[in-house]
Amino acid sequence: MSLQAHSVSSPTTMPPRPTVKRDSAAPPETDPADKMCSFDLKVWFGKSQALKGISMPIPEGKVTAIIGPSGCGKSTFVRCLNRMHEVVPGTRVEGRVTLDGADIYGRNVDPVRVRARVGMVFQKPNPFPTMSIRDNVLAGLRLGGQKPDDPDALAENVLRRVALWDEVKDVLHRSGSSLSGGQQQRLCIARALALEPEVLLMDEPCSALDPIATARIEELIHALAGSYTIVIVTHNMQQAARVSHRTAFFLLGELVEHAATDTLFTRPRDQRTEDYITGRFG
Repeated sequence: MSLQAHSVSSPTTMPPRPTVKRDSAAPPETDPADKMCSFDLKVWFGKSQALKGISMPIPEGKVTAIIGPSGCGKSTFVRCLNRMHEVVPGTRVEGRVTLDGADIYGRNVDPVRVRARVGMVFQKPNPFPTMSIRDNVLAGLRLGGQKPDDPDALAENVLRRVALWDEVKDVLHRSGSSLSGGQQQRLCIARALALEPEVLLMDEPCSALDPIATARIEELIHALAGSYTIVIVTHNMQQAARVSHRTAFFLLGELVEHAATDTLFTRPRDQRTEDYITGRFG
């Protein structure tokens, strides 16, 4: 799917895009095994710098976890991967983010199309309370002006993929907000999957859930890995160790290190990483 904007205006109105500064050098080459990459990514909200030159690959079909203390830039980085941070006025971006080698901040790139390919699941489950469970699944498609040939079959398919179908198949007419917290989060994941994204961003998806619901979400992440490229922000280092193939440690807007999860947790290169994962700070 191309990232370029079409001549027909998008049905989703977004605020003006932030200032994006480019250097004159040619775009860096990317590894074909990487679905996305950031190159010297810097972000400011007003005068406050949130990211300080993040360069990091995101391998295709793998789960990448991002850990670090509160306020270190984890969520900002993830939101930059699908330009969701642009809803915040006064944002300024420098650097590049590529998707299949194409710069998502390039000229004529439609942010709505970027978000169709790079879906987002937020920290707090956010089903639309006035919509039924079925309509919540289809909401993203409808907002994008898409009309599936068989909406009922599509809704059933994605609800099965998030292991929610058997729990809701007899109550599809009920409000999405009538479900439990864990069910609501799986419903939001189903809504994202209905758009057929290639990358799924998950910003602390289990922070508001109980241990049983958290385990269900982690099982779902394992099931989706391989079919999707997944990036998950988490404060729970045990969760990062359980669900991810690679882990990145952020601190004060910087990427301290990025490695295979087993390596980062057992043989970190940087003393700051070891101090964090052993509980000396954070």
